[in-house]
Amino acid sequence: MTEKGFTQGISIDGEFFDVPILSIDRTGSFLDKYVVTTEDGTLHREPIGVYYNYEMSFGYMDTDTHQRLWAKLSEAMDFHKISLPDAHGTYNFSAYVASLSDEYRKIYTEKAEFKNLKCKFVAKELARKRE
Repeated sequence: MTEKGFTQGISIDGEFFDVPILSIDRTGSFLDKYVVTTEDGTLHREPIGVYYNYEMSFGYMDTDTHQRLWAKLSEAMDFHKISLPDAHGTYNFSAYVASLSDEYRKIYTEKAEFKNLKCKFVAKELARKRE
């Protein structure tokens, strides 16, 4: 598959990984300038906007692809440029990898295979701002 088809995979910093995506969980995290409760019990707030954060689970991939994706996701970088499939094509955003995990699938004498690669992305900028 190519990125144009985008039926599976993820693009990170312009590098496309043609890997099976099992799930993409999106979370809207709201940011307020202030939230205060007055003495009469009324809540007041001034919203600034919403961050879109993502948690992804990947399906089984060959060892070389898994290791290449793991290496990219575990780079010690401030932020990555991420492209994900979206309802209207592709959603592009900058984010850092907040967590990364996988499991050993098989252990051999001189190598190992992995499965269940998961990661969490935390957005750098607001996806929606108060108008």
